[in-house]
Amino acid sequence: MTEQAPEPYQPVDEDWRTAVAIVAHPDDMEYGGASAVARWTAQGKQVVYVMVTSGEAGIDSMDPERCGPLREAEQRASARVVGVETVEFLGHPDGVVEYGLPLRRDIARVVRRHRPDIVITSNFRETYGGTFLNQADHIAVGRATLDGVRDAGNRWVFRDLLDEGHQPWNGVRQIWAAASPEARHAVDTTDTFDLGVASLEEHKAYLAGLGGAMADAREFLEGFGRGAGTRLGTRFAVPFEVFPLG
Repeated sequence: MTEQAPEPYQPVDEDWRTAVAIVAHPDDMEYGGASAVARWTAQGKQVVYVMVTSGEAGIDSMDPERCGPLREAEQRASARVVGVETVEFLGHPDGVVEYGLPLRRDIARVVRRHRPDIVITSNFRETYGGTFLNQADHIAVGRATLDGVRDAGNRWVFRDLLDEGHQPWNGVRQIWAAASPEARHAVDTTDTFDLGVASLEEHKAYLAGLGGAMADAREFLEGFGRGAGTRLGTRFAVPFEVFPLG
């Protein structure tokens, strides 16, 4: 029996002005999402990056106290390649991020401060499809983002945010989880693919410490982008699981 081809992706809605990307680590946006961000900033959209950790546990040969500041610097340089000027770090401990009220509160605060139309996060499913396991921080941050965005719109949840001057924000229209195995939408990144590669290559110390197939930025992103592009009808694409709100 011939295996049935997957359904084509639908284009994401690009009728918006501002987005906040909330992910666990420096490099999470670059492993697939940065080329999409480059497309959007070229359209005049504003995108802000928020990293829940500083990725300080990400290089085995480097102490966290040295690694964290280095990875923050690499992330800022990486973001500039795709037109992102604002990069924030929430300071949660890398590798042991916990889903819970403190993380939800921090995410709600971010959403109330920036008041975006779209919130982007990374895949929070248990795998990337098949048996390739996801990482615990990604799962915790993605799930907390779903809840924190809704918390941001409820004035009676995290009332201390009102005392800080952060008024509720119900303006998030959709949450997008990049690279989810449940993705049904995608964005064409053919014209900005090279910027996505250059953005990932700014994580020089991390890639050197990582080694293996994922350390070859172009080869890895070509495989990722071509697969999604086939289902969108373009050369390269980034897939998203879309959660409408409101």
